[in-house]
Amino acid sequence: MTSDKNKLQLPTHLKVLSVLLLIIVIVFILILGKNLLIPLFLAGYISALLVPMGNWLERKKISRVLSAVISMLTAVLGILGLLTFIALQVASFSRDLGNVGERLNKYLEDLEVFLSDKLKIETGIGKGIDQDYLIGLLQDNSRSVADFIFGTLGSLTSFVLLIVFMFFFLLYRDHLTRFISHLFKDHDPEKVENEIKNLRKVIQKYIIGVMKVMAILAVLNTGILFGFGIKHAIFFGVLAGVLNIIPFLGPFLGAILPTIFAFLTKDSLWYPVGIVIAFQVIQLIESNFLTPKIVGSNVNLNAFVTFLGLMVGAAIWGIAGMIIIIPTLAVLRQIFELNEATLPFALLLGEERENQT
Repeated sequence: MTSDKNKLQLPTHLKVLSVLLLIIVIVFILILGKNLLIPLFLAGYISALLVPMGNWLERKKISRVLSAVISMLTAVLGILGLLTFIALQVASFSRDLGNVGERLNKYLEDLEVFLSDKLKIETGIGKGIDQDYLIGLLQDNSRSVADFIFGTLGSLTSFVLLIVFMFFFLLYRDHLTRFISHLFKDHDPEKVENEIKNLRKVIQKYIIGVMKVMAILAVLNTGILFGFGIKHAIFFGVLAGVLNIIPFLGPFLGAILPTIFAFLTKDSLWYPVGIVIAFQVIQLIESNFLTPKIVGSNVNLNAFVTFLGLMVGAAIWGIAGMIIIIPTLAVLRQIFELNEATLPFALLLGEERENQT
């Protein structure tokens, strides 16, 4: 009893202030260590995904070092293959913008006639715009798609760090697990190790589920665009599937590029309208069937926390932050559920439970 009485009890306002200061310090560290922490986080999640492959190789009597190298190279080849495909598609897309200026000027002339005849408004937009400037602008924007993909890591140095971190995470995965279990001396080490393995499984199921959804969406989007006769259908379809990893914003960004391209390259407005409707239907299927069935409740974050996390992640780390923040919040929610003291934070991050009244 005396030990409880001798404990220092801070006033409520000082507790709130200390929490705010802690948040400020964490955000400052995240911003300052961006070039190191982004590949570290990404390597951690990719390594968690590669652990089953490493375990399988070791069961085949392959050493830990060699299994880590094989698993790491498999992931690197997959990443490089995706980036190479997107880069080639972007280059092809950029070269196919020659007639965009003429079509856009024609639309502007038609709009000028409509406004002048029907509404008696003179805007001057019928004069058109400089085509060379437009093509240059579109090419710059198309190159920004490549920047979007390659800019996730930030630099070649970050990519090299990603490879190195993946190797060491795979090599010392058991060692790190034992370290964390000994860090919590007040808990049963075996229980802590099981919880760490469960967290690893949460990450694995989430990433695998998201990749399955992305692949299905890429096929559906590509099929729809092929049906409409849109050039570069594979590029637009795969890009829309990849962008779906970003909640809320990803589906919009994935649909707007093929819609604009169809508007500027097709003779009828029914093509962009049809693409918008088709992508909306696909998005409804994804949100109401694919994601709940495939990804399931592995994340189970409420919409407000997800949206706020995306904004914070984008403000701190840009696109990489938007990708990393969702599985990070999911892991935090799982960790908060392990202790009664932090259970309210898990409830805050999770979905609202239906009233049982």
